[in-house]
Amino acid sequence: MVTAHHQGQETQQVVYRILDANLDRAREGLRIIEEWCRFGLNDASLAEACKHLRQEVGLWHTAQMRAARDTLGDPGTDLTHPQEEQRADITSLLQANFCRVQEALRVLEEYGKLYDPNMGSAFKQMRYQVYTLERTLMGYQRHQLLGQSRLYLVTSPVDHCLETVEAALKGGLMLLQYREKRSDDLIHLERARKLQQLCHDYGALFIINDRVDLALAVGADGVHLGQQDMPIAVARQLLGSQRLIGLSTTNPQEMQGAIAEGADYIGVGPVYETPTKAGKAAAGLEYVRYASKNCPIPWFAIGGIDASNINDVIDAGGQRVAVVRSLMQAEQPTLVTQYFISQLYRK
Repeated sequence: MVTAHHQGQETQQVVYRILDANLDRAREGLRIIEEWCRFGLNDASLAEACKHLRQEVGLWHTAQMRAARDTLGDPGTDLTHPQEEQRADITSLLQANFCRVQEALRVLEEYGKLYDPNMGSAFKQMRYQVYTLERTLMGYQRHQLLGQSRLYLVTSPVDHCLETVEAALKGGLMLLQYREKRSDDLIHLERARKLQQLCHDYGALFIINDRVDLALAVGADGVHLGQQDMPIAVARQLLGSQRLIGLSTTNPQEMQGAIAEGADYIGVGPVYETPTKAGKAAAGLEYVRYASKNCPIPWFAIGGIDASNINDVIDAGGQRVAVVRSLMQAEQPTLVTQYFISQLYRK
């Protein structure tokens, strides 16, 4: 006859096995994140934050829990999912491991209450620390990719938009803005989701023009605002610190205002007159020269830039450019993308 005492011992062993497995899972995930902070970003403070959390988790890993381990008898060792077999890029790898750590910490928080009265609250605080670390690191990743991007494609409502964008991504594009003024919200949302997935597949940043709500709905990397759109401070409250916010500027005063308000990058233009901004006078190369000497954040010359004048923009100090028609209407978007990037990296 099975006694209550025996049942209690069996339950205790099960709890130990759960705690042991999730302590291992949390530590492994943190170590993967730590290695990228250390070797990929060369960021000592982020690596130290990961190490501290990993060691704090390890303090709870007792001999009792390790002794309860039964690897051969664990049915979970054979369970897998196709998404676990590959990672599209470093961002997806980090995101997967943050999810892994957070899920493990949540399990430890709940089952830990059966082991030690203080264990639940300890792991609850660690879980919040990991959320903060995730926001910091994923924002860091976006800023790093923004800094590496020389060419910025802004979409226009053309046939075969998705095919054109993918062709540009194949050519090395790392930064895309979805700009659509005429579609209804359902079409807008569907296309934004497809473009976001394309960018994710190619490891590129995906920005949405104007619409903070749409950016949040599809998990975009940020928004691009105009001078008459939502203030940066309000957009930042809604988007959080980890996403990017860009702002269009047409003169030095607007540039300085954008910097003061906390924009992550700005558009400088229109350099040349363009139907994309019908009726707006060109800011000219003089504004490009001003930006090259006075703008401390990433900036993109924009407006009427194509293969015939990109070198004039580069000679004026433009190291990054944003284009619309010259790529969206190109017969060979991949080749045009490669040409633009090669010119932008020649200095």
